[in-house]
Amino acid sequence: MITIISILVLVVSVVLHELSHGIVADRLGDPTARYAGRLTLNPLKHLDPVGSFLVPLSLIVSGAPFVFGWAKPVPYNPYNLSDRRWGPALVGLAGPLSNVGVAVLFGLMIRLGAVYRPFIETLGTLMVLIVFTNLVLALFNLIPIPPLDGSKLVYALLPVKYLRAYARIEAFGFIIVIGLLYFCGSYLLSWPVALAFRLITGVG
Repeated sequence: MITIISILVLVVSVVLHELSHGIVADRLGDPTARYAGRLTLNPLKHLDPVGSFLVPLSLIVSGAPFVFGWAKPVPYNPYNLSDRRWGPALVGLAGPLSNVGVAVLFGLMIRLGAVYRPFIETLGTLMVLIVFTNLVLALFNLIPIPPLDGSKLVYALLPVKYLRAYARIEAFGFIIVIGLLYFCGSYLLSWPVALAFRLITGVG
């Protein structure tokens, strides 16, 4: 049962993540996601069979210290954005920030639940799972390796002369990220997630 609930929480979280990308892009002048029908909470428009189900399921079954996944990237055209330099960074950060917002919301509910014992005993496990999952998604996506969201901020901050060299990483970005998670995933994500969880909820 907990496996099903974990995947459902992840699915909802990645849908909110991708929807946030699309909404911010739309507000900044790019209607690509809207035209593609991606400005919706309908999970069928966002989910990726491998990233939204198979990968998280395999992580849960294998007893991995963290569970993450992804949805289909929301399409957008950076050339349509009103701000060509900072627009992509704002679009990129929108996803992780939406996850942080969800984590903070439910984290504060856990703090309240620590006072109202029946409340925390009824919904505590679910809220902990929501906070933990969203923190993992936020911190994972903020890794500054293309094509993850954190790289969009790096693109905005780097001097022009370094942009081309940094962009070359993207061809191998996914392999680099998987390698990092495989060899030092527990250190890379577990301790910052645990620290953030403790700061937000007061538990730990």
